[in-house]
Amino acid sequence: MTSDNKTSFTIKQTTGVIISLLLTAIFLYIAFHGVNFSRIINLISQSSIFWIIVLILSLLLSHFLRAVRWKIIIGSVKPNASLLNLFGALMVGYGVNCAIPRLGEVSRAVVLGRWEKLSRSSLFGTVIVERVIDILAFAATVVISAFIWTGNLYANFPWLKTSIYIVTVLMVAIILFLFLLIEMKEKLSKVIVRIIGKVSEKFANKIAYIFEMLLMGFGSLKGIRNYFLTVLITVIILLIYALNSYIGFLIVGMENITSVNYGMAWMVMSISSIGVIIPTPGGTGSYHTLAKSVLVLLFGFGEEISLAYAIVTHIVSYLLFVVTALVFFFWLDKKYAKRNGRREKFSDIIKTQMDEE
Repeated sequence: MTSDNKTSFTIKQTTGVIISLLLTAIFLYIAFHGVNFSRIINLISQSSIFWIIVLILSLLLSHFLRAVRWKIIIGSVKPNASLLNLFGALMVGYGVNCAIPRLGEVSRAVVLGRWEKLSRSSLFGTVIVERVIDILAFAATVVISAFIWTGNLYANFPWLKTSIYIVTVLMVAIILFLFLLIEMKEKLSKVIVRIIGKVSEKFANKIAYIFEMLLMGFGSLKGIRNYFLTVLITVIILLIYALNSYIGFLIVGMENITSVNYGMAWMVMSISSIGVIIPTPGGTGSYHTLAKSVLVLLFGFGEEISLAYAIVTHIVSYLLFVVTALVFFFWLDKKYAKRNGRREKFSDIIKTQMDEE
């Protein structure tokens, strides 16, 4: 990487971090403005340790299933890939995302490539495929929420109706595009890249790279059986995510205020997941704002108990990601060092990508 490119990259990354922190500050202000902090702390102090442990186990299960799904996706690339390595790399990615949004996807491909001796290009493709699947899945949860909620959802979230229309159109468009891309392969991508290249060659090269990764990713996911298993596991993961939201009710004792059910948890999960998509570190701020909004506007909970719910569930998942990322990286990296005679620092997974960006 040249000096000018390094400077450009540093400015780009610094700008991204600043924007991320600004978004976090704005959302935290929106979420916590005018609330009684001492009341929130008191509610958090009464949280159920038992249900926190249950939530941790449920979170681990959902992410273990994500590792199983990833194993299926890379099946044709390396059928005997270690599920432990896949799970460890996944958790490393989540841990990195807690510090630098969106870099976790790159990080998990880098570390898994090192541990399994696989090319990062093939793994980047599978990670992109996973992201596409997740986007479609979470979009579907929002659309489903509009049908399962018996009240006037749009009165409380006026922006949601337009969002659902847009999401539905985008879902259909993405599915159709992926079908055509897989069927036509290089033909379609070359046409699109050629058109974009007339406007910006640099952007066209990035699009070409993404298309190449998508084709490699979907190319590794072969067979009707694997497609079926991928969809099935994705559905199970979403159901467990909603269960995690329900466990959050029990942690802060919301069932003592009014009856809670799985449908309510699905609503919290689906709408607050939009906050996770926003590029803030680990969804900090954006998740709190949306989770609080759903609990207050749809279910009538007080602001303090709603924020206690958001804080506890977020802290549990955040700390789980960070701790397991460090544990898995250093544990598996030790195994890697014995096999290859070289041990690398945790920061190398970030530096490697920065040097090659």
